[in-house]
Amino acid sequence: MKPLRHFDFAGLLTIIHLLAVNIHADDVDWLQEIQQPPKQLSSFSVGTMQSLLERSDGTSISSINGWKERRKEILAAWETFLGPSPTFPANTDWTVLKHETIGEITRDLIRYQCEQDPDLYVEAYLLRPVKKEPGKGLPGIVALHHTATASIDEIAGLSGRPALFLGPKLAERGFVVICPRCFLWQDAPSLPKAVENFRERHSQSLGMRKMLFDAQRATEILVAQPDVDPSRIGAIGHSLGAKEVLYLAAFDDRIKAAVASEGGIALGSTNWDAPWYLGSQIHEKTFVRNHHELLALVAPRAILILGGETGPGAADGDRSWPLIAAALPVHRHYRTTPRLGILNHHQGHSFSEDMFERSANWLETYLKEVAESK
Repeated sequence: MKPLRHFDFAGLLTIIHLLAVNIHADDVDWLQEIQQPPKQLSSFSVGTMQSLLERSDGTSISSINGWKERRKEILAAWETFLGPSPTFPANTDWTVLKHETIGEITRDLIRYQCEQDPDLYVEAYLLRPVKKEPGKGLPGIVALHHTATASIDEIAGLSGRPALFLGPKLAERGFVVICPRCFLWQDAPSLPKAVENFRERHSQSLGMRKMLFDAQRATEILVAQPDVDPSRIGAIGHSLGAKEVLYLAAFDDRIKAAVASEGGIALGSTNWDAPWYLGSQIHEKTFVRNHHELLALVAPRAILILGGETGPGAADGDRSWPLIAAALPVHRHYRTTPRLGILNHHQGHSFSEDMFERSANWLETYLKEVAESK
């Protein structure tokens, strides 16, 4: 028998300590803050919420495999509701229409084919840092703009409120950012006309299907950039853009981390019944879908909801908590500490500088982790 060697208990304690530090370092240090229920629950009705962890025969789902089967059912139901998707073009080509350097970043106005129809194009701004480490792919962000006449100009930093210059501010922090123009402002004189044009081509599909499709196409263009790491893709949006982020994160697992600011995840909290979103059928008694299902589809990836609570246009806040609470158990099937929560900043329908800092921290933390675990 070989003699027992001296066991280094001090070294073991050091390793345990480092492991504990690393576990905490994997997450934003304010994660638990955004997973606490409000002190007083809102009286707002979020509508029907079918159980996520219960089968059609009423039996409970207690395993991750059971959830994965349930996930397929939920995903298929949403795909049917949204209607058939347009067809993606076979290429990921883009044309640079304008190039400029602003300080430490570049900003290109690009144009690329949207649907398979060769005459359908989308414009987007593509922003990136000037300085990059050789041979190292950068994290990418799909930044989806809010409702604005200028569409992509504000989110790309050309005009408007600096707090919403998400593209250049994220590029300055080392991200490659694509800011695509929503179809509602693409070659149409009004929002209803844009929906009409789309429905002429895809009569069985909802406006939200088109928004999801376009966001996924923008993701393809972003991933095709030679300096982007395809395993480190995130999404961010405010208001209308937040609605698109919710759907993009739920339906596209290339999105590893997302921030949805003031989109209104409860169906009755904002204008989800508009024809460019889900339409009036969400009010029918037979409609049983709700957005807690989309939050669950994101698991185990990271999604942060920002809410402003009160004031004109405010769409998320304490009223959104039941949807978060319903999705958290699904996320816990993957992780003890889920990467899902709502930060209620009580600043109304806004995207302030401090909320940008929280959002950037969220994206940097969860996209960095993906890179280090490859």
